Amino acid sequence: MKITNKIIENHGLKKDEYKNIQKFLKRDPNLLELGIFSAMWNEHCSYKSSKVHLKKLPTKGKQVIQGPGENAGVIDIGDNDAIIFKIESHNHPSFIEPYQGAATGVGGILRDVFTMGARPIALLNSIHFGSPTHPKTKSLLNGVVSGIGGYGNCIGIPTVAGETKFNETYNENILVNAMAVGHAKKDKIFYSKAKGVNKSVVYVGSKTGRDGIHGASMASAEFDENSEEKKPTVQVGDPFTEKLLLEACLELMKDNSIISIQDMGAAGLTSSSVEMASKGSLGIELELDKVPCREENMTPYEMMLSESQERMLIILEDGKENHARKIFDKWDLDFVVIGRTNNSKNLTLKFNGKVEGEIPIEALAEKAPVYNRKWIKKKLTKNKVNVKSLKKIKLENALIKIISSPNHSNKNWVTEQFDQMVMCDTAQRSGSDAAIIRIHNKDKAIAVSVDSSANYCKSYPISGGKQIVAENWRNLISVGAKPLAITNCLNFGNPENEIVMGEFAECLEGIREACEYLEYPVVSGNVSFYNGTNKKNIYPTPVIGGVGLIKKLTEPLTHCFKNFGSKIIIVGKTFGHLEQSCFLKEIHSIIDGKPPDINLLNEKNNGEVVLKLINDKLVSSAHDISSGGLIIALSEMSIGNKIGVKINKPRNLMNLTEYFFGEDQGRYILEINEENLKKVEKILKSNNIYYENIGYTQENFFEIDGEVKIDTNELFKINNQWYNNF
Repeated sequence: MKITNKIIENHGLKKDEYKNIQKFLKRDPNLLELGIFSAMWNEHCSYKSSKVHLKKLPTKGKQVIQGPGENAGVIDIGDNDAIIFKIESHNHPSFIEPYQGAATGVGGILRDVFTMGARPIALLNSIHFGSPTHPKTKSLLNGVVSGIGGYGNCIGIPTVAGETKFNETYNENILVNAMAVGHAKKDKIFYSKAKGVNKSVVYVGSKTGRDGIHGASMASAEFDENSEEKKPTVQVGDPFTEKLLLEACLELMKDNSIISIQDMGAAGLTSSSVEMASKGSLGIELELDKVPCREENMTPYEMMLSESQERMLIILEDGKENHARKIFDKWDLDFVVIGRTNNSKNLTLKFNGKVEGEIPIEALAEKAPVYNRKWIKKKLTKNKVNVKSLKKIKLENALIKIISSPNHSNKNWVTEQFDQMVMCDTAQRSGSDAAIIRIHNKDKAIAVSVDSSANYCKSYPISGGKQIVAENWRNLISVGAKPLAITNCLNFGNPENEIVMGEFAECLEGIREACEYLEYPVVSGNVSFYNGTNKKNIYPTPVIGGVGLIKKLTEPLTHCFKNFGSKIIIVGKTFGHLEQSCFLKEIHSIIDGKPPDINLLNEKNNGEVVLKLINDKLVSSAHDISSGGLIIALSEMSIGNKIGVKINKPRNLMNLTEYFFGEDQGRYILEINEENLKKVEKILKSNNIYYENIGYTQENFFEIDGEVKIDTNELFKINNQWYNNF
């Protein structure tokens, strides 16, 4: 077939990129080779627009075993235990086909984790939808939630935490980010680097079909009015087969049979073989007529680009083939030696004895295009909201409107569709600041949380990037965990747009600064560009997934008030920052101004002291203050156990709206038993931590002196009404 300009364009390649392909090959590529270049050089696989910025992130720390560059990140939690985790996007497939898109997103991230030798112990998600009034939102929400639950529940991994948000920026491009966390022994971690010559390259798992062809390329392009036509590029998942594959791989990993292992994710057999060979500076020869296929007359092009699910590529030690085959036969999975490693440093593809393609590995991997794209620095708005000019609204009415809004109402409708307790190690599930998973048969546990803040990132990306790292840090602190490391999923619009690229560069700068200061390294992640439709880009939406350690878990700390008559303390100073706040958006339909400042010194100091108070058993409940400010955080603490509060007005002359709805960062609410109050205050004072004693818990009523008085049962009903009626 003659390669035309149209064919090149349809493969997502630029004219200059095609010329480089010709230079690498010293000839024109055939269609198979062009497809392989297209798969490996798209944004989803090559990170060609993001590499120059990703290199700036801190990726090392005393607890880091493996940072970015492998299937997932690995951290040390002591006693020869390691936690392996990563977050990835499945945005485009989930918009086109919500159930399968979300389901295969879960399946893919699970394979990234167990490929490295970990048994998955938890799933999380960050899902963003358009306006609730948009005609597609309801069906997309139902499909995505069903897909996440359908896959996770069937494979038997608990979905323990996440976030569900609505914003009109996602009307035509939803975000579905899935995170998986696994546990492994430090001395039994597996990597994807190929080693040795003439080693067996083995295909295991499900058969290859035509689903998902060009899936990675589709994820590297904007949507248009014809996006529905891309359904064939969405993969189809089978959680029951994935369960078999998981158990078979973990069984084989018990001995010394595996040299390297790689899941067939984006770009399928192409990316898995190329990545293994590239990391090992080797070549790989594949005999494609041996690839197990579930459809007739599949071509080499289709085999190499298929993204059929539940498949792995393994390189075995000499003489281990029969041993490994018995294991996969037992689990009723395909096991076929489809190739061998060599010294050629080429990807050689044969079909029925004939060479159908031959490409230098380095051309597909380390010498793939890298772009330092032009970007525009965000100008910080000088607009400042004049609070005094706003239409007056009672604190009570504003509170009711916000806690009954889509983004702040109770999300049990979503979380109850996920099995959160399977495996019996979930010590605290979704609903608190972070979920807690006990390390099986041990006293210690990990805490996990995911966070995002698109409005902050849009208004001032540097500050927004810092804020989401800091909020994630606070969420782990609030349950008594020491934050160890993060993974990130960076969801942005078209990188060829200088404004979008500026948002990306500056968000990354904010993330870098916060991670460095908080000693909170990035160990894995994913970049998702081209999120938009017809040139309209989404808000910049980096998502942070954090993991923390609880060395000795007794009773999990939640955000819900526990007792009547407890003292309520705010740690951290309130300045009353309302710009970009939930209050302005929900009450006045204003999205303006700059986000709150992030003082990393205060974040670190406040967090470390709060963690000490929690570990010393001086805190009954804790909650960080974020979206909606102090009054929303208090209401969330009150609703959980229907325990009321009596809150004093601030002693200073600050406007009440600013005080209660301001979104100043670095703050926590602590519930303290009266007998511990003096001790807590002494510790706070000795560490120069600003705090306020603002009131106490009580029966029946959520009350602010002279301003708010709502029965706690009524508050609960108000918080639960939106999802029930949606």
